[in-house]
Amino acid sequence: MPTRTTPVTRRSTLTFALASALALTTAACGTPEDEGTENAGRAQPGTKGTKVNLSPDQKRVRAKKVDAIARLVPRRIRDRGTLEVVASAGSVPPLTFYATDDKTVIGVETDIAHLVADVLGLRVRAHAVDWANIFVGLDSGKYDVGFSNITVTEERKEKYDFATYRLDTISFEAKKGRGWKVKGPKDVAGRVIGVSSGTNQEKLLVDWSKQNVKAGRAATDIKYFQNTSDYYLALGSGRIDAYLGPNPVAAHHALSTGKTEVIGSFSGAGDGLQGKIAATTKKDNGLVRALHEALEHLIDEGGYGQVLRRWGLSDEAVRASEVNPRGLPKSS
Repeated sequence: MPTRTTPVTRRSTLTFALASALALTTAACGTPEDEGTENAGRAQPGTKGTKVNLSPDQKRVRAKKVDAIARLVPRRIRDRGTLEVVASAGSVPPLTFYATDDKTVIGVETDIAHLVADVLGLRVRAHAVDWANIFVGLDSGKYDVGFSNITVTEERKEKYDFATYRLDTISFEAKKGRGWKVKGPKDVAGRVIGVSSGTNQEKLLVDWSKQNVKAGRAATDIKYFQNTSDYYLALGSGRIDAYLGPNPVAAHHALSTGKTEVIGSFSGAGDGLQGKIAATTKKDNGLVRALHEALEHLIDEGGYGQVLRRWGLSDEAVRASEVNPRGLPKSS
């Protein structure tokens, strides 16, 4: 996930673009008005002027504490009364990004974290860090859980426990009108593709490049970007042919600018396996069962669905939360 380096003046421009993108997406979904999400992406088919709440005062969907689930939380966390939640500090709408005050982190990941904490009877203490420091902080016990578009992988399962809450779809975004699509590895042979380091997108791209070389095709020229504003500029200037990242981010950027398009979408876990996004916690620290049960409750009672509709991501909903499902395989 990208790190936050965007100045306030650029943030203001991004905010207006986001409002347009989110309004278009929610209108296309045609979902009913959500309870407790005033000015938060509500739309009816064909309506104009849909407002998206990008302010620090989010009026989030909330949930009630469930005592039986709250008792599953390890005592050290219950006694503290807070859930230490970490996410990547970046401009990655609609996942995690900054509100109009340029310091409050908002987005679907933040909303789900607050919902889970409600069920557990805890108060969220949000920590915004760069992508690599999410895992450093989880390893040290500084943070309890990561809600940051983290994909379940077999390698990560050696160190972390996962409770899934969203499907993982990744997409190639390219300048509009280039006339090429990505359907598989051969379509990125010899291409210059941007990606964020340390992500499952990077792993998939590296694996594809290796497959191409083995088949006698040109390797992919992989360029690394750690914040969205840089890859936006690289796409616009033609320095990269495409960028591979989370589908929600690519879709919103394409809608907001009208200058790029999604040219191929894939499961974040590769061929033959649907990738899953999950709440991520240090392995065997005793928290994953409580996270899982809270997510299951929220899926059943409806708050989970309201949050996804709020951000136009209903098509990434899971029917049930899973603990440590099969993830993106290790590289051969």
